[in-house]
Amino acid sequence: MKGTPWACMVLVLLVSWNARMSSAAVSSAACKEERRIGINTCKSILYGKPPSPQCCQRIRVTHVECVCPVITPKLAALIDVNRFIKLIEGCGRRFPRHFKCGSITIP
Repeated sequence: MKGTPWACMVLVLLVSWNARMSSAAVSSAACKEERRIGINTCKSILYGKPPSPQCCQRIRVTHVECVCPVITPKLAALIDVNRFIKLIEGCGRRFPRHFKCGSITIP
């Protein structure tokens, strides 16, 4: 989990499935901006800190379709999914069993 800002985005990803699954497509520019903001807002969790209120808010508003495409097998191997589930649940979110996004499946 060390060293990659995309690990932070997994936190955003794992919660965002329930955030705004709208039928309207999100532009690639908007997705890129959402990922940039999410990385900057939630990067402290990479250093073992709990998510800030701002990070939790970002988790709640990020579009899942902006994050899932960047979760490759290589990135997924860097993620401690159970740790992120606990962090995200601390933000008040739950996961559907067996939810799949990119190369990660929630147990």
